[in-house]
Amino acid sequence: MLVFKDINGNRIDPLKHTLQKMDNYPFVEIHIGSDSQNVGKKTKYCTVIAYRFGNRGVHYILSKSEQPVIRDMWTRLWKEAELSIEVAEWLTQQVNIKVEIDMDYNDDENFKSNKLVSATKGWANSLGYKVNIKPKNQIATKAADHHCK
Repeated sequence: MLVFKDINGNRIDPLKHTLQKMDNYPFVEIHIGSDSQNVGKKTKYCTVIAYRFGNRGVHYILSKSEQPVIRDMWTRLWKEAELSIEVAEWLTQQVNIKVEIDMDYNDDENFKSNKLVSATKGWANSLGYKVNIKPKNQIATKAADHHCK
């Protein structure tokens, strides 16, 4: 399982944290998403568990990792889906919750990431997750994008 931290760098147990948010905010929406960025000779990944409190804001925890640069776009973006689904599967097996997966792929065919929409969305849907892709709700992937740079 990935190591999660808050935005200040403090290590967080994602299960305990999620249970606490659910206890304090029974109507919280949970979104999971990942993003990646090639920076120099490294590919940086960030996976976020975001807790949306209706119209009252969002809180999130994140996990960052890096590896040697992945130049192949399909491979790099596919790993984003793998990370998000891995976290969603782990979390939903621990506690009975509804999770949405935000994928940083675009529904518009003019974008290269569109090539992954059918396969990754189909995979996540087959596991029972609602999937949000651009331009729809991008709560978790926006935070992941911010921390990837």
